[in-house]
Amino acid sequence: MASVAFEHVEKSYPGGAHALIDLSLEVGDGELLVVVGSSGSGKSTLLRVLAGLEPVSSGTLRIGGRVVNGLPPQQRNVAMVFQDYALYPHMSVRGNLEFPLRMRGLARDEMRRRVEWAADLLEIGALLERRPAQLSGGQRQRAAMGRALVREPTVFLLDEPLSNLDARLRSAVRAEIGDLQRRLHTTMIYVTHDQLEAMTLAERVAVLHQGRLQQVAPPRELYERPANTFVAGFIGSPPMNLFPTRLVLDGGGRAELAFGAERVPLCSPRVLRSEAPLTVGLRPEALALASDGEPGSIAARVEHLESLGHETLAHVSVEAPGQPGGRLALVARLPGMPELEAGRAVRLRIDAQHVHLFDAAGLRIDG
Repeated sequence: MASVAFEHVEKSYPGGAHALIDLSLEVGDGELLVVVGSSGSGKSTLLRVLAGLEPVSSGTLRIGGRVVNGLPPQQRNVAMVFQDYALYPHMSVRGNLEFPLRMRGLARDEMRRRVEWAADLLEIGALLERRPAQLSGGQRQRAAMGRALVREPTVFLLDEPLSNLDARLRSAVRAEIGDLQRRLHTTMIYVTHDQLEAMTLAERVAVLHQGRLQQVAPPRELYERPANTFVAGFIGSPPMNLFPTRLVLDGGGRAELAFGAERVPLCSPRVLRSEAPLTVGLRPEALALASDGEPGSIAARVEHLESLGHETLAHVSVEAPGQPGGRLALVARLPGMPELEAGRAVRLRIDAQHVHLFDAAGLRIDG
């Protein structure tokens, strides 16, 4: 096991494309860190430079405190599981697991010990004589993980390992990976575009966008205290409702949100100038149906509904702040299946304790 550190790492390509920009990130010894971001955010590049498959343009990479910038892949003692598994089709599962050990010149008894250990751990002992074409997607994934495990790496890298599996199998294999990491206490960096994988699997989640690290935090903190509007809009399904506005101040100097002529007081005083442009964030669950005339509620119109059984996603429109006659689209997460229909006028209560504010640069404002 070993810690990992990226210190002001940059990766650029000919033509000026920047895959990683001033990336500083630490992964603790034995930690499971999930890196999440949309396509092109730099997630896979992060793994490839750490594995030594691509050189960094500048900055320092450390594994276990040792600088590895100049080391070839075979001297970094990291193992990588790719999205397409990269199993040799002409070899049996046993042959695939033995291959990296043969390349390192291990004795046959040691190879047999490691292969049997990994096969027992991953419950693929009965599959050792089969070829990849004879395996299901989940079995191929386990075989690919077994080939990485037999190397006994200090760092385990997984690049979108579940993307080729169906939804049911993804859930099962995700749980297996989490259980495996807890048993082995192996330092693991897991890359995915799927925020469900990130939020359910990670000890901490790192969010990348266009090569820049946006935030790294435990899943709950990421959801409840996003550092900026990108993280707020990326994490959560459906995502946070975000819209520009200007706060107004009541007679006591307390900040209020204005929806047309209606006002929603915030829970605590904010040291803000009312004329400053802001972005307001509301999670869908911060909106609830309210009774007529209920304080802190606003008028809304139902546009359409997504009934999911245990909950309903109500797509509504309200009067847009600062835009007379304009409408603002919001999504509310409502429990169960309330009796609503498109076109109906309703009132929505806003939970003032869960209003997020971001400044003109998109950074979180705490108050």
